[in-house]
Amino acid sequence: MNGLTVEAIDASSDEELFSLLGKELERRISAQRGSSEFLAEIRALPIGLRAMAGTYELDVSLALDDLGWHFGNWHSTDLAEETARGLEEVGAADLAKIFRDAFQIAQQYWIELGAEDWMNWYHGSPLETAVEPLTKKAWSIRDKNQGIFKYWVDYARRHPERVGAPEA
Repeated sequence: MNGLTVEAIDASSDEELFSLLGKELERRISAQRGSSEFLAEIRALPIGLRAMAGTYELDVSLALDDLGWHFGNWHSTDLAEETARGLEEVGAADLAKIFRDAFQIAQQYWIELGAEDWMNWYHGSPLETAVEPLTKKAWSIRDKNQGIFKYWVDYARRHPERVGAPEA
């Protein structure tokens, strides 16, 4: 049963709505994150949920690491494109631009990021140095907006139909 209704979205606090969105994503996605099955599953979601599924790991990465590390952890050009489109869809245009710029730089080191020992290579690498200014901008935007998840909540309130809430 879909817990996302217009009434539930309107009546929920930000924290409650974020929890509802997370539960809906968990209900609809069974595949391992980053896998080809995951990409197929999220592409079948309503556009708003698809955007949220595509941006989730970036928020975690920005909380724990940096943009370069994100591309090592989530070494998929298809997922990177989903993330960029997702950021744009939820209204995080500035963050989407930064992400796309970092991805363009990361592609120059894609072989290294895909290697088994990429974590050892990364620290002190030219990629880490090149994306550092972009990471700092992304952290600033993320901190100012209380994370990417705040974009989700605001988006769901503006567009409940795009997250799968049936119209009243």
